Amino acid sequence: MGSDHISSTSFDALPDPARRKGSVVLRREQAKIRQADEFLFEAPRDTKFVHSDPWRVLRIQSEFIEGFGTLAELGPTICVFGSARTHRGSEEYGQAEYIARLLVEQGYAVMTGGGPGAMEAANKGAVEAGGTSVGLGIELPFETGLNEWVDLGINFRYFFARKTMFLKYSQGFIVLPGGFGTLDELFEALTLVQTQKVTNFPIVLFGTTFWGPLVDWIRNTLIAQGTVSSSDIDLFHLTDDPEEAVKWATAYRPEVPTGPGEA
Repeated sequence: MGSDHISSTSFDALPDPARRKGSVVLRREQAKIRQADEFLFEAPRDTKFVHSDPWRVLRIQSEFIEGFGTLAELGPTICVFGSARTHRGSEEYGQAEYIARLLVEQGYAVMTGGGPGAMEAANKGAVEAGGTSVGLGIELPFETGLNEWVDLGINFRYFFARKTMFLKYSQGFIVLPGGFGTLDELFEALTLVQTQKVTNFPIVLFGTTFWGPLVDWIRNTLIAQGTVSSSDIDLFHLTDDPEEAVKWATAYRPEVPTGPGEA
């Protein structure tokens, strides 16, 4: 989400073995999965249409179809969010790697925003632990694509389509220190949990020094002025302990259908 160019890999320069399926990138074990036939679409002769709102609706629809089709059978997943500006070798980078390893050991796939920094660290930790590493990227003028540790990746044009995938296909968030993008994803989740649009969705804030002032503001300003309920402080958990973060984030595991026709 940030503007630091920290060795991310473009779609056109993927390390082997890798496969592409439209906007989806598949690497390592994921690249061995058999893919459906690719559909080729001819560009409309009247190019004015591709700049119209109806055409944009079709592109938005295609992003949802791509995301739903790719992630529907992902299984239990936890999202790890954090800054794209987190540097390799830093304590926060190592913490993201470790948290991802712990999640894989608990049987979860790890999903990130697919970029550099803390996202790269979490994807790296998942791969090195032998787990599923997922990245949902976003088309930005200052990003060059998904990081090299993403095994199953999708690049989105639209933030709202991408955020829908984060919330639909994960069972919880672990949020490391980050910037506006991280805050956006955090408060989107908090709003949906508060309004009961999603239920049983653990949200963990990792890093008391970073997140503590925000928690104090929620308690001393929002709750004090009555703009949120006092119980809303319980919508998330604050910790500095990776094991505790994983324990809280994985506290709810949905039942996975085992038979045909089960929803």
